[in-house]
Amino acid sequence: MISTVLVANRGEIACRVFRTCADLGIRTVAVHSDADENALHARVADAAVRLPGAAPAETYLRGDLIVKAALAAGADAVHPGYGFLSENAGFARAVLDAGLTWIGPPPQAIEAMASKTRAKRLMGLAPLDASEVTDAGLPVLVKAAAGGGGRGMRIVRRLDELPAALEGARAEAASAFGDGEVFVEPYIEHGRHVEVQILADAHGTVWALGTRDCSLQRRHQKVIEEAPAPGLTAGLQEELHALAVRAARAVSYTGAGTVEFLVADGRAHFLEMNTRLQVEHPVTEAVLGIDLVAEQIRVAEGRPLDGEPPRARGHAVEARLYAEDPARGWAPQTGTLHRLAVPAGVRLDTGCADGDTIGVHYDPMLAKVVAHAPTRAEAVRRLAGALDTAAVHGPVTNRDLLVRSLRHEEFTSARMDTGFYDRHLPELTAPAADPYAPLAAALADAHGRSRFGGWRNVPSQPQVKRYEMAGEEHEVRYRHTREGLAADGVRVVHAGAYLVVLDVDGVRRRFEVARYGDQVHVGSTRLTALPRFPDPAAQLAPGSLLAPMPGTVVRVADGLAEGAAVRAGQPLIWLEAMKMQHQIPAPVTGTLGALHVRTGQQVEPGMLLAVVHELQESR
Repeated sequence: MISTVLVANRGEIACRVFRTCADLGIRTVAVHSDADENALHARVADAAVRLPGAAPAETYLRGDLIVKAALAAGADAVHPGYGFLSENAGFARAVLDAGLTWIGPPPQAIEAMASKTRAKRLMGLAPLDASEVTDAGLPVLVKAAAGGGGRGMRIVRRLDELPAALEGARAEAASAFGDGEVFVEPYIEHGRHVEVQILADAHGTVWALGTRDCSLQRRHQKVIEEAPAPGLTAGLQEELHALAVRAARAVSYTGAGTVEFLVADGRAHFLEMNTRLQVEHPVTEAVLGIDLVAEQIRVAEGRPLDGEPPRARGHAVEARLYAEDPARGWAPQTGTLHRLAVPAGVRLDTGCADGDTIGVHYDPMLAKVVAHAPTRAEAVRRLAGALDTAAVHGPVTNRDLLVRSLRHEEFTSARMDTGFYDRHLPELTAPAADPYAPLAAALADAHGRSRFGGWRNVPSQPQVKRYEMAGEEHEVRYRHTREGLAADGVRVVHAGAYLVVLDVDGVRRRFEVARYGDQVHVGSTRLTALPRFPDPAAQLAPGSLLAPMPGTVVRVADGLAEGAAVRAGQPLIWLEAMKMQHQIPAPVTGTLGALHVRTGQQVEPGMLLAVVHELQESR
């Protein structure tokens, strides 16, 4: 019987495993980088061990340090979570060699399936050789052989883009997984991403625990998932289950795992097998009424799976809440998460707490929100409503995108595919902030500023405040009167520091207001209070190229120096942020006036990277 589990991971998944361990009466041990010293997973564990450094390569990818930590803390088992070393056969062997229990599949099974190229050959498929790709075979997908989460992946639509795609994918894969091997496969434009959850014991039993649809993806990383996958024929479901069980038996698999497919034209195309717990496992838990982490632990203890697999009940949908800006190329965001709260009736899996700092080193996922209901329509509506009314105060997030996605007709009618965001991103990210939010923010800020309420017997000019909202500046005017605060066009029913009530054309509306320095949240609308008099020094030269996110400069375009000719859209600088690389293109066609960064340099959002002087056409 396992008594103490070390989770070789961080954030949400570490907290998730700790929760089950606590239910089972198992002690827990966390590991943490210096950047995660005060992270939630390090705080909630029974014990925590420091991994010196901040970068994943120095910390969560150091299997030797993690094994030493487990032994030092008295752990007798290691759970890998997902990502990092979860699909590293060498790490699994090191855990077992140290006399610890590995809560995962055998190392040889990981080895057989961890490389997507080997997995395809095992299933009777063969990946393409990059040298064999022709114009007729486009588009293709360049894909990392190790790891997942969308890292090390590039879509190639033109043959001359293939060399750069291979180079970029190799660099990103090496950074994220310590393995730069990539391969090429045909890219299916409008398929659905469907996967099968499996669970196997050491006594020959393999369960196929239903399907999940994970078609809504950005940069090949899942955003919204659901179980069961809607609209599949009984025959296709049987085929998917049979293929998943076949893959598991082919490598003598034990524990929890997932077999992924692309479904197009009623056919299933094998993608890969993930030899670990998936991020989206909660939707399967919800419909089956089981705890997959508890099942992993029982299998690791040698216990058999009992009876038949549980039957699915109802439908579950999960949304991943990220600190990122979908309207700006999904740029990751940093800063303080002041508050995260969702209504009752949904499940919240998170590795963050109010007041935590979202940094630059790791994945920007804040939480997973899961709704379960008797029908798909009810589950989707419940999740959309919960996200819409949740308090998410801090960095820019994808919350509005999630709500709009869940309410989009293509999703509600289950006609989505992996190209959903390619088609609909502009409409899903179009500004739609509440027009009365700036007024509510100003009235809340004005509350109590004067001992006598600010009213004067002599008429005076209205008070003016300015806010940035959805990328635009808004000016608000209000007055102090004998009856209290007033504004044109509405009746102010109540104006408090945290609650403003307005009567708009006979309809009473409530606005909950929270302020953190210059950042103001009015309901689900995020605003920035602007200074009364703009700073003239803040003006930037035309053609200025600013860092859209915090990160590290990993590459500068060859030959980029002052006076170099550049064209609009040409990649000039590559930033690595949260384990993914982002290209920073030239804003205009012209010549480089100045380059302010170098390879290896850390940058912050808004930092000036370069200036491009626009080419003036002769007349």
